[in-house]
Amino acid sequence: MLERLKQIAGFAGTLSRARVIAPLRPDRYVRMGVAVRRAGMNATSGFAIAAQRCPDRPGLIDELGTLTWRELDEESDALATALQTLPGAAPKVVGIMARNHRGFVESLIAANRIGADVLLLNTSFAGPALAEVVVREEVDAVIYDEEFAGSIDQALKDRPRAAKIVAWTDAPGAHEVTVAGLVDEHRGRRPSQVTRTSKMILLTSGTTGSPKGAKHSGGGPEALKSILDRTPWRAEETVVIVAPMFHAWGFGQLGIAGLMACTIVTRRKFDPEATLALVDTHRATGLSVVPVMFDRIVDLPDDVLSRYSGRSLRFAAASGSRMRPDVVIKFMDRFGEVIYNNYNATEAGMIATATPSDLRAAPDTAGRPAEGTEIRVLDGDFREQPAGEVGTIYVRSTVQFDGYTSGQTKDFHGGFMSSGDVGYLDEAGRLFVVGRDDEMIVSGGENVYPIEVEKTLAAHADVAEAAVLGVDDAEYGQRLAAFVVLSDGASATPDGLKAHVRENLANYKVPRSITILDE
Repeated sequence: MLERLKQIAGFAGTLSRARVIAPLRPDRYVRMGVAVRRAGMNATSGFAIAAQRCPDRPGLIDELGTLTWRELDEESDALATALQTLPGAAPKVVGIMARNHRGFVESLIAANRIGADVLLLNTSFAGPALAEVVVREEVDAVIYDEEFAGSIDQALKDRPRAAKIVAWTDAPGAHEVTVAGLVDEHRGRRPSQVTRTSKMILLTSGTTGSPKGAKHSGGGPEALKSILDRTPWRAEETVVIVAPMFHAWGFGQLGIAGLMACTIVTRRKFDPEATLALVDTHRATGLSVVPVMFDRIVDLPDDVLSRYSGRSLRFAAASGSRMRPDVVIKFMDRFGEVIYNNYNATEAGMIATATPSDLRAAPDTAGRPAEGTEIRVLDGDFREQPAGEVGTIYVRSTVQFDGYTSGQTKDFHGGFMSSGDVGYLDEAGRLFVVGRDDEMIVSGGENVYPIEVEKTLAAHADVAEAAVLGVDDAEYGQRLAAFVVLSDGASATPDGLKAHVRENLANYKVPRSITILDE
């Protein structure tokens, strides 16, 4: 009992520091409670709370303008009502294939409010892959941007009764059913309350085969506490979210922003200079990206970068792929100690976070275990590896993974789930991810992970971009092939780059071939 009280006190302290718990009139807290009861406990409950906490503050800013929290709540209610009154019946599974804009956010909230499961679809899906997923997940309504109409039509050939709703169009009036039209038609109405709780179906990255749908029964307060203890979110401030919201990372950042009543600034397509402009214009204290966006920002010409200060930023958080160590340092040298690298998995939620001080010490680290998360690095016989030794990363956390929608699950050992990645822990307890376990090649009897070599090449002063992969080899079984793009004016040669790798890694990790490309 005493331990439980300590946990509750710790959680309350975290919420207080983040200003989630704030001095508000008692009647406002009552209205917040009523809003949650009406909207239900789900991934977007925070948006209903924000609409009562600060109804007239800006809630969402996109290319179409600004919506207050009250307006966003009312438009989501109107869309939810429209979904319940679609011809036939209210959908049970809603697929959303849209870029970052109000149509995506309102569709997500609306589906949650009618108890429909939500499948977030990658905007890069082609018709065949999309068709496989929507049939497997039994999608009966799809909300999508106009530009994806061809893929959606192809994907729904085997589900002709599925409702189709356009979320974004550049030609008003060109489509019979749109999110904006449904909102206008049902404005002022609320959906009928439902008892079913909406579930989120998040797709894995699809390293092998078709992307799998991952089901969750959710994480406890420890998951939120870990995020707020590591990353300096503050309630009712402004965050720029340019990470794709259909991915687990961008979706998670959106959910936190709603819960914190943080004004969400976004745009449909990422542009590095436009992102810096959004930060300065709206004095954003937070920026949510994927790592390659840091690359694109740092690669801007100096005269462009000098136009933007980024001084309002308290954090710039990223997840989803490796971070280039040189880019991490360049970004923080210019914009301050603000980068937070997050190592997440669709199935396990947040696993580790690297703070700016961690990244200064080791720019390629994935950080230290999140609160409530344990990490073990095990060899093929499930023996725990000592510091510095590479093995498979296993995690145990409060985010409960219930298996894939196909009925499959991940590998578990002793209550720990395989992340599918390989890496090691250093003496300070920091995690380093070397690569995917299915990317490993065996060259001449030695295990080699291409990403480790890729990082080493990318750290060379003359290299702008690098990609390394395993290819078949008659003599060694497999070998590494590398492809690089040089920085402007650089003159590095393949032999010089091989020497660089040899100076930093074991000899058997040196690519047999390095090809220099223009782009």
